[in-house]
Amino acid sequence: MAVVGATGAVGEEVCAILDQRGIRPKKLTLLASARSAGKRMKVFGGEVEVRELRTDSFEGVDFAIFSAGGLRSKEFAPAAVEAGAVVIDNSSAYRMDTGVPLVIPEINPQDARNHRGIIANPNCSTIIMNMAVWPLHCVNRVERIVVSTYQSASGAGAAAMEELRTQSADVLAGRDATPKVFPHPIAFNLFSHNTPIDDGGYNTEERKMIDETRKIFHEPGLAISATCIRVPVFRAHSESINLTFKEPITPDEVRRILMEAQGVELMDDVAGGRFPMPVEASGRDACLVGRIRQDVSQPDGRGIELFVCGDQLRKGAALNAVQILELIAG
Repeated sequence: MAVVGATGAVGEEVCAILDQRGIRPKKLTLLASARSAGKRMKVFGGEVEVRELRTDSFEGVDFAIFSAGGLRSKEFAPAAVEAGAVVIDNSSAYRMDTGVPLVIPEINPQDARNHRGIIANPNCSTIIMNMAVWPLHCVNRVERIVVSTYQSASGAGAAAMEELRTQSADVLAGRDATPKVFPHPIAFNLFSHNTPIDDGGYNTEERKMIDETRKIFHEPGLAISATCIRVPVFRAHSESINLTFKEPITPDEVRRILMEAQGVELMDDVAGGRFPMPVEASGRDACLVGRIRQDVSQPDGRGIELFVCGDQLRKGAALNAVQILELIAG
């Protein structure tokens, strides 16, 4: 097995999750850029030397989890497939390719079996939203989704998390926050997700949530609108979700469905005022769901509001990739 982008935030999380879930490949190859080659990483109680990622790095590799960005996936994933490996790709490089399955194991595990060498891992925000939406959709068809995201620095990698840390210290010390990774200061600030905006006014992250959800659900006409925002949180994304169902549904029905859903933990303590928070979702496998209430703007009873938090590095990326590995490798 190979982990590509092993020294990045998601790559390190992949290695940790493999260990936690008792997955022990006969041989583990850690791959990264030339500047990381030679570094030794602690894995499975020992150390493994990081090798430079090259087109000839995949001889004898059965499975490769890629977490090194879209450009490197485009460059090196075909070489891995040609060498006989099945690639699980965390980037956006192949997600919308017709012949590449886009998989959340709790939602469409059957799609993973139809791969041609590459299986795509969805966008983190897409995964976190749909862990809550899909179980409801299975009982009472969702006709419309309106979502606003509050996305942590972890979604932009380890350097972005460090930028939040250093900028926060600078601001508290009376110094200016100087952005390097992000286009704007992230400490004590929030801004539209740092991806290009298309002619329709949607940024790339918002389009991902729309297009990917339709593909995963096999619902090309599903009505979805998204607004994606960066917030000064280290880890775990949060999302406010408004749903319109085909038939009327009550908050109690929603709670009952979500209590039995895989990968979801209900956190909806109205009396105690305890609801999903990124600080509590961080480091956890389950997505936390709460603030479940009837949408009073939809008097026909078909509208529900809810709030979700999920760890972007775990279920939003590394954990989902490892679950796909478990699906296809047994």
